[in-house]
Amino acid sequence: MSFFSLFTRAAALVCPCLALAACALAPVYERPDMPVPSSFNAGMAGSFSPLPEWQAFFKDPTLHRLIVLALQNNRNLRAIVENVDRVRAQYHIQRADILPTVSADARSDNQSLPADLSGVGRRYIVRQQQAGVGVTNFELDLWGRLRSLSEAALETFYSAENDAASARMALISEIAAVYLQLVADRELLDITRATYKNRKNQHDLVRNKFAAGVASRLEVSQARGIMEEARSNVARYSTRVGQDENLLVLLLGSPLPADLPEVRRLNGISSLADVPEGLPSSLLERRPDIQAAEHRLKAANANIGAARANFFPSIRLTSAFGSISADASRLFEGGAGFWSFMPSVTIPLFDTGRNIALLEVSEAELRIAAAEYEKTIQTAFREVADALVQRRYIGEQLDADGSLLKSAATTYNLASTRYEAGVDSYLNVLDAQRSLYAAQQGFIATRLQRENTALTLFKALGGGWMAPLATSASTR
Repeated sequence: MSFFSLFTRAAALVCPCLALAACALAPVYERPDMPVPSSFNAGMAGSFSPLPEWQAFFKDPTLHRLIVLALQNNRNLRAIVENVDRVRAQYHIQRADILPTVSADARSDNQSLPADLSGVGRRYIVRQQQAGVGVTNFELDLWGRLRSLSEAALETFYSAENDAASARMALISEIAAVYLQLVADRELLDITRATYKNRKNQHDLVRNKFAAGVASRLEVSQARGIMEEARSNVARYSTRVGQDENLLVLLLGSPLPADLPEVRRLNGISSLADVPEGLPSSLLERRPDIQAAEHRLKAANANIGAARANFFPSIRLTSAFGSISADASRLFEGGAGFWSFMPSVTIPLFDTGRNIALLEVSEAELRIAAAEYEKTIQTAFREVADALVQRRYIGEQLDADGSLLKSAATTYNLASTRYEAGVDSYLNVLDAQRSLYAAQQGFIATRLQRENTALTLFKALGGGWMAPLATSASTR
């Protein structure tokens, strides 16, 4: 029986099964239910306004300028965006396997045979010129194995796009956080310098009193100690300011602009836009990291279809047609044509459980991807819920810290006046100085925390409606 007859019979057995094409082998994708409550707080359900884009959220012109520079020059973001191009190319490579690869071929074979092998009793030269077009080892995708792999590659590409959008959002948030910290540290440095100057004046006053026999040596030592404490803090905050600037340069990917305003107080920065009340948890679906996790889940789902297709016969085709002649000048004359058609069928019979194991691996990967998708949602929900809780009380905390600062300043002024008048001891002045400095630090820290809370909430909700890198229809 000829091979062609065998192939015909195998095809007759295979064709009735064509209804099981790709979509039937891959499981129907079903998005898991969100494993979190429908809203972040039972009392917050209701109408809400769309979140602003980052350009509207960060109103400060200096901060806006820094973010734009970072998006243009940050090397880490650039590498992630380049990775998107790499994954896109990998998808195109995978998709190309669905269609046959047609190639043209031209060759010249020349062979010299010795007399005892030529068959004509003398040395003989054999020449063969050939030109043709053909398809080599093309797989008929009857069971959708290649389509499933292509779909998985496409979902991987979408995941990479959203990873890039997530990295972009993280960079924007980090730039804002570092800049806010830089300005806060500058303000703390200025306050510490003023505190050092004030404590130095107090030290000089106590020393003069000691020279006049009014103050004790203990009071001089105490005044010197608190003065040196402030001098140490000046050096510490100077270091922090320098480190903040270095980190900002690293994130920008370029030096700080020479004309960049040197803001030294947090209230010199335009407040970040507030996120509206009444937020449903479904907004989390807009987060790029959650979208990336879902695309990875879809890719794992498609891989199951490819694993199932391994259990079915595979049909491959190799064909060619063209011209062949011993003389190149007669290569394209009539009668020089040739063709070949070589189908092959591979039927899996015994593979020691390899295909079963591959299917089990793909099914396990689907369950892992589903768990990671749900965990990403749960983590995002907690981030938003924590930020909302913090925002609920940050105003009250800031108001209390402001009152504490005023009280500490009043206490210090009264203690200094009473000491200079000889009514009170220097110990009360020391306590008042430390309390005032701590209150100043605490007030700045709370103001920074208020801005960081708004920033954290904005980031936790996906950076507003900041779209990921555009996915064009031509990708498919």
